[in-house]
Amino acid sequence: MNVIARTIGHFKTITKHRHQVIRHCIKAGIPLQGLQHDLSKYTFSEFVLGVRYYSGNKSPNEGEREEYGYSKAWLHHKGRNKHHFEYWTDYNIKTRKVEPVKMPKKYVVEMFCDRLAACKIYNKDKYTTSDALNYFNKRKNERFIHPQTSQELEYLLEMVAEKGEDETFRYIRECYNK
Repeated sequence: MNVIARTIGHFKTITKHRHQVIRHCIKAGIPLQGLQHDLSKYTFSEFVLGVRYYSGNKSPNEGEREEYGYSKAWLHHKGRNKHHFEYWTDYNIKTRKVEPVKMPKKYVVEMFCDRLAACKIYNKDKYTTSDALNYFNKRKNERFIHPQTSQELEYLLEMVAEKGEDETFRYIRECYNK
């Protein structure tokens, strides 16, 4: 695939994803977060690497990791976007270790919206309401995430799988936006 095709493909994918997250964030009652979601993907440091490693069937970050063992684009992204649990780690002065920190609820909700949107964009016509929960469960025990944050996200993913989006977003608006 040439650079023009990769540029267009990457731009379309991240924009489609972002617009889906915006729709979800509006339903969740956090429209401003939706509008700000993933803007760093359009910055030079993330966009150029996204184009370079764009394949159309997996995250460009995976391609960069395959080549270097890590992804500079991901390191940049997770350090600027509070809806990623990886952002929420800090040094604990009591244990003298870096540990996960509990995420504020508004970012847990945005993370939920992000997960749902990613499954819709990548799975396309094959998308089901249990896709995000299944993805979450695949690596549940490997994540470096605060236990309460993990429980909150899992609860929302289970709810959308069992009761659908309408009821889940109604629950979020009633219980999380106070």
